[in-house]
Amino acid sequence: MSKRLVVALSGGVGGAKLALGLSRVLSAHELLVVANTGDDFEHLGLSISPDLDTLTYVLAGLDNTVTGWGRRDETWSFMESIVALGGDGWFRLGDRDLALHVERTRRLRLGQTLSEVTADICTRLGIGVRVVPMSDDRVRTRVRGDAGWMDFQDYFVRQQCRPVVHELTFEGAALARPQADITAVLRSGQVRAVIVCPSNPIISIEPILAIPGMREAIKASGAPVVAVSPIIGGQAVKGPTAKMMRELGLEASAAGVAGRYGDLLDGYIIDHADADAISKIGARVMLAKTLMTSLHDRETLALVTLDVADMLALLR
Repeated sequence: MSKRLVVALSGGVGGAKLALGLSRVLSAHELLVVANTGDDFEHLGLSISPDLDTLTYVLAGLDNTVTGWGRRDETWSFMESIVALGGDGWFRLGDRDLALHVERTRRLRLGQTLSEVTADICTRLGIGVRVVPMSDDRVRTRVRGDAGWMDFQDYFVRQQCRPVVHELTFEGAALARPQADITAVLRSGQVRAVIVCPSNPIISIEPILAIPGMREAIKASGAPVVAVSPIIGGQAVKGPTAKMMRELGLEASAAGVAGRYGDLLDGYIIDHADADAISKIGARVMLAKTLMTSLHDRETLALVTLDVADMLALLR
């Protein structure tokens, strides 16, 4: 029997674009999307999972394509009222978006796992592919700036990535376990490819890989591992990827991202604008249009990524 299962590791906006493309060129039972939960935090008494939520909204066709986060056709009565009452308004929760956080928080307090809550929400929103958190255990990304350690969302949203980043840590990762479906799929012997979506390698993909046993399970799956660069021409398509890499002393380039993943990668897809970086990359490199501005772009890049994985599988 041919290997048909595809595992995609994803952060938020950039990763969700490729995840959507994969969901449209694969059947629902062929794709497992693993979401970073290092960005998760508690706000206004609610459990917020930004990357899971972005993936959920994108795959359900409910995402706000203008902002890249939150739901489309959003209203803001809740936030206006909270601020008027003296509450914290730096992390904006729209009225429609708020419903998801309230329901997630309620179920988690009843003892359900984040995986169980996510699976049911995806089903109710008509999402056929499996979307799972990287772990049901608590992992939190923390950033050290000039003023000391801060929660990631404080750095990312409240301070809008202004502080210089000196160090990152993933609190709880050392004691966390990979979500059960991830391990089961990777051990199934039926994995066609592991795709690393074009997400920030440091804050979106590395929290996933920091969970003990995750890298080993990916390698032991026997499947080609193919990443798509989130950087084009030395600039991140969206977000602070290039800024953070430079501040951490890393080369902010397609080659720098590949170096960060190291020997995990078998294949790497970069934009035509970065063709001169091929000689610096250890993995096999494919040039493609990696800027996804349309649904067609998402589907095309998904097909290219799968083709690269299939080619690498034949060369093994």
